[in-house]
Amino acid sequence: MAGNCPVPFSSFSKLSLLVFINLILYPFTEGQTSGFSTHLIHRDSPKSPLYNPSDSNYERLHEAFHRSFARAQYFNKRISHSRSKLLSHFSSDSIQSNITSVNGEYLIKVSIGTPAVDVLAIADTGSDLTWIQCRPCIRCFKQDAPLFDPSKSTTYEQVLSCRAPLCRLDPGITVCYPGNICGYGVAYGDNSFSDGDLATDTFTFESSSGGNISIANVAFGCGHENGGIFGVTSSGIVGLSRGALSIIRQLNASIAGKFSYCLTPRNSYISSKIHFGTHAVVSGPGVVSNTLFKKAGDKFYYLDLIGFSVGNVTIRNQGFTKLDNSSPNDGGNVVLDSGATLTYVPRQMYENFETGVIDLTTGTRVPDPGTGANFRLCYNKYSNLQFPEIVAVFSDADLIIPPNNIFVEVSKGVVCSTIVPTDGTPILGNLLQINFLIGYDLVNGMVSFLPTDCTKNH
Repeated sequence: MAGNCPVPFSSFSKLSLLVFINLILYPFTEGQTSGFSTHLIHRDSPKSPLYNPSDSNYERLHEAFHRSFARAQYFNKRISHSRSKLLSHFSSDSIQSNITSVNGEYLIKVSIGTPAVDVLAIADTGSDLTWIQCRPCIRCFKQDAPLFDPSKSTTYEQVLSCRAPLCRLDPGITVCYPGNICGYGVAYGDNSFSDGDLATDTFTFESSSGGNISIANVAFGCGHENGGIFGVTSSGIVGLSRGALSIIRQLNASIAGKFSYCLTPRNSYISSKIHFGTHAVVSGPGVVSNTLFKKAGDKFYYLDLIGFSVGNVTIRNQGFTKLDNSSPNDGGNVVLDSGATLTYVPRQMYENFETGVIDLTTGTRVPDPGTGANFRLCYNKYSNLQFPEIVAVFSDADLIIPPNNIFVEVSKGVVCSTIVPTDGTPILGNLLQINFLIGYDLVNGMVSFLPTDCTKNH
């Protein structure tokens, strides 16, 4: 086991995109039929173990804005994963689960090993490898739950060879330790990191429909050196990206590249859900579907956002990369992300968006009330406030965004737009996604949105 902390790797330019193929890696255990669903819990929800009733809703929101800016750095800092270069010596069924949010905003409960040990981890569409903190711990962040002890699991298996197929799936993450032992090293733009052994074990999910679903031989990182801005309730990360070692790719044979989630409002006593497989298909009246793009070298989920329509005025995509003649295998200009709270658009486009909203909104503008986010578009809630209809215009179909998904009361009597300008990577954050059932179909390269009440219809 190497004793040095890992050097951050590139979130965008250094991670090589592996072609999406039907890898039959880890079958479901006997008895599973059509998959399952499980709960997603927002860190600020009253159901979250991180919920502090002494904090006001506004205080929780302000903290979420700060985490969102740190999250945006994860996409913007194109830092190199030089540690891998230094250490490496080798050149349709359904599941449904629940998610709760920490720094990545949503958490998911999973049990690992035999006997099973409960773990609460960040569910992250922007991360590849699933990893948790493990014994022995050389360096770990504080967590409330006991550390996972692989020596006590009868189904735990460390990947002992750097030549093993698992160790070759994602050379941007896996490393080779002295003695030909396969490990991993991951780091993020906010300087969080994890370093440890690549291994497999049985993962058990609590199905929201009752009972448990166990999946054998799931590859994950057993972290012995970990650090960063993780909460004491979280034990690690569940990777939901396109990466070859993500849960989505590992379960591909059983879920046919399909998963979906439905995010409830932040202060809801009802948890959100995440679905995998046939139950994740989003269809029917009111569904809006768009091409889900891949971007060479990245493992994130991209859409082609043409712009926003404010009232009857369309704000075009100045500042976005044009996608003329692009294909689903190379393109996209905005990341669809479950971990960022805010929505970030190019600065030039934001200026026009802001002008359009000001022209068509009735109400009294006020300054940012000290959120720390420096919102530019804020209004007095009690000044006969009325907003124009706002529509996200995508390459294939338009999506009407409810006002509450954009204009949020950030302080008593003050409502601000949570669409903000950026000079970095454009991101569609989770506030914009609330009360939409959002389905990812990686086989057909589509993402679908169905407006719904996620507290009832998910």
